[in-house]
Amino acid sequence: MTRGDVNHIKVHYKGDDEDFVVFLDSVDDYRRWCEDKSVPLAQVVSSFKVFTTHRHGAQGLLEGASKAMLENEFGTSKEDEAVRKILERGSLQEFEMSERQGRKNDSNGSYLNTR
Repeated sequence: MTRGDVNHIKVHYKGDDEDFVVFLDSVDDYRRWCEDKSVPLAQVVSSFKVFTTHRHGAQGLLEGASKAMLENEFGTSKEDEAVRKILERGSLQEFEMSERQGRKNDSNGSYLNTR
């Protein structure tokens, strides 16, 4: 099995005090939801978890956003409502993590035959 080599899709929202990120399953489902809000959010998002990068834009270390952060930015501490607002106001970003190369098990010793 390949390690890495995965496409990730997220929506980034730059708030007043923090940056927020929500991960998506598919770009097509997201675009369908943007045009037709009757599409269930469960088909669009990977999870109803909102992440923050602590003002490091769309990049940076992701941590779960606290209820206080959500309340300050979106006026609600409910993550599903915050997710909806992030999807409506945020910007779509796709990125790919390339396959990782190198040794898979260092305990196997050297790759060179030294005999």
